[in-house]
Amino acid sequence: MKTIIIAGGSGFLGQVLESYFSKKEYEIKILTRNPKQDNEVFWNAKDLGKWAKHLEHADVLINLTGKSVDCRYNEKNKKLIYSSRIDSTNALGLAINLCENPPKIWINSSTATIYRHSLGKEMDEESGEIGNDFSMNIAKSWEEAFNTIKNPKTRKIIIRTAIVLGKKGGAFIPLKKLTKFGLGGKQASGNQKVSWIHEEDFARAIHFLIDSENDRLTEFFSTEFYGTTIGPKVNTEIDTMGSFRNSKIKITINTRLSLVIDKVPLITLIAADASSRTFLIKKAGLFCM
Repeated sequence: MKTIIIAGGSGFLGQVLESYFSKKEYEIKILTRNPKQDNEVFWNAKDLGKWAKHLEHADVLINLTGKSVDCRYNEKNKKLIYSSRIDSTNALGLAINLCENPPKIWINSSTATIYRHSLGKEMDEESGEIGNDFSMNIAKSWEEAFNTIKNPKTRKIIIRTAIVLGKKGGAFIPLKKLTKFGLGGKQASGNQKVSWIHEEDFARAIHFLIDSENDRLTEFFSTEFYGTTIGPKVNTEIDTMGSFRNSKIKITINTRLSLVIDKVPLITLIAADASSRTFLIKKAGLFCM
């Protein structure tokens, strides 16, 4: 049985990955500040400790650690957003190099927010243009810390993830709450681009990267991977918040995110593999069917 260590795995994305990989017969260990389950191990996300021994012989290390950006951007929170990402990455890199048998793969989170704002250019790993503001600079510092650490025995991957949508956490929760108060209209022109990925497709993307370890395609892979659906659409074209408010809209989004609208109480998201996910919207609540 292969072992996956998820640092910062007690949050939304960690729970998504734990649920997904446990069904694939992986052993999952979670590094967390507040261990509650048998497979959870304490760490403070900045210092070496007993947790480091769990990296020995691990197949995969996934780092999701970082203070949530769903907060007020005051100076205290901005410092924590930065330090929580850099400190944890440095600690993991050091722990890997102290292992006799280090993890074969280290996947470190980053964010699609690293790219500059654009209404006309699609950003990807090859031609994306890196931006310059607080969030973008956090992402750049995060990736720099990861790339500065030399781990010769470990394959290293950065995944620049867009907004991950799922019914039990992430961006859906605050958006859903807004609609309960009759809020959630477009911001300014509404022409902002929306990049997102379904929670299951996020997990499957991670699985693909893990399984590609010995694949002949590996030699053509870059270090950075952009985790999102294909072709972001303008807010007003999708009317994301409108679909939360209106229980009689069906939106079908295909691989290029084109729309078909019917008056039934469903939203069907069709992801890159053409599999469908159906959600029932009722009284501003979102439930998986």
